[in-house]
Formats: sequence, structure tokens, C-alpha cells
Amino acid sequence: MRRDGRAGAARHGLDGGRHPAHPDHRPAVEPVRGAGRRGAATPRGGEALLWLAERVAGWGRVYVVEALCRGGGTSSRSWLLRRACDGDFLNGYFAGKVATAAHLHEAITGADVDDDLVDHTGRLLAVMADCDGMGLTLDHYPPAPAVLAAHAGHLARQTPTVSRYVDAAIIVDHLTSKPPDRCGCTAEQRDRVAEQYLTVLDRADWCDAVRAGLDPAGDFFHWFATDVAARLRLRAFADLTGGADR
Repeated sequence: MRRDGRAGAARHGLDGGRHPAHPDHRPAVEPVRGAGRRGAATPRGGEALLWLAERVAGWGRVYVVEALCRGGGTSSRSWLLRRACDGDFLNGYFAGKVATAAHLHEAITGADVDDDLVDHTGRLLAVMADCDGMGLTLDHYPPAPAVLAAHAGHLARQTPTVSRYVDAAIIVDHLTSKPPDRCGCTAEQRDRVAEQYLTVLDRADWCDAVRAGLDPAGDFFHWFATDVAARLRLRAFADLTGGADR
């Protein structure tokens, strides 16, 4: 796993203590309480795995999500594509398995693409960008160029939010700070998709959204502004990082 302090394997509180948790994420799932009580309805099969995945955290969640990837059935595919990497610091162990098992490349380039799918794709890519030593990274994910390009294209049509902004910044920070082959791309593919992301992040409405949504006194703001934003010279943080000229 990278030790250079970058966001990587996950910014939604997924950092394992490496940087302050992002303030705009779904809370981590709670451990199961009261499971198996007399009279309680107990789901079976794939439904039982989904039921557990919504209620366990830590290593328990890793095992349950990996079980869903191995054979949760078609009913689990929508959940894997939209919820699997919500709010757990061990996402790096299974994000790549989710992307592969749920056929993310087909879903994000298909006709049935909604905001939840686009947002979760951003989370998966941000995790896979920096989970060396944990799980599958972008350089070993063959559909990476197509998935990155599709996500950047959908992002440009979404309403700006803090979480979308931060995920995209983490992805493009990885793309621009490593050789193209470490992102699973050619140099041309990497440069094109990085420019797509940066064009969105520097739009006035996206700059306004992240400035309004992040607490300037918070630890995350300080880390993000002086780390990722400074490296990328993001326009929203130009007054703190010395300009946005690229």
C-alpha cells in the first residue's frame, strides 16, 4: 500500500488512518445486533448475503462482499454496482473484485446509467487507484480506460457535489502522478481522460460546490487543499495553493 499520504484507497473514511475522513460520505455500516432473535425473519441464500452486507463492517463485510462477488446471483449485481464500497475502510480488498464480478465496464457504458451507478463507479475507481498491497489496482484492470472515460463523461453531466468532486480529484491525481501503464492506460488515453476530469473540476459550478461544502477549518479541508489540490493546481483552491495555471 502506498505510504506517501495520498488519498487513494479511499477517501470516504477508507484511509486506514492515513488522512482525515471525508465529511460527505455514507456512514459505515454497523455490526449486526440482535440477529437470530426468536421470531425475526431470516433471509436465505443471496438475500441473506445482501442482508448481512448492509449490517456488518470491517473484515466481516470483506468476506460477505467477496461471497456476493463469487456467487450472489443476479439480484446482487445492482447492489454491488451501487453500494458495495459505501463507507468501510477495507474497501481496497474487494473493490476490484466488485468491478470485475459485477461487469462494471458493461454497466457504466450501457444505457441504464443512473446517478447511484456513476457515484459508486467514482468510489470504485478512487479505491482501485491506490490500493496497492490490498487488491486489484487499475493497472491490472483491463477495462480501466473505458471505465475511466465513461465515468468522466457522466460526471460532466451530473450536479456538482463535494463527494463527486473529491472522488474525481483523487482519480485524476493518481492518473497524473504515475506513469500511464500504472493506470492501465496508454499515454494518450491517460492524458485525454485526465483533461476530461480537470475540465469538470475547474468549472465554476463545481468550484462553488466544493468551496461551500467543505469546512475550511476542518482537517480534511487542510489535507485536501495542501495535498491533492496543490498537486493538481485546482482552481477552487487557487487562493490557497498558489494558482491554477496548468
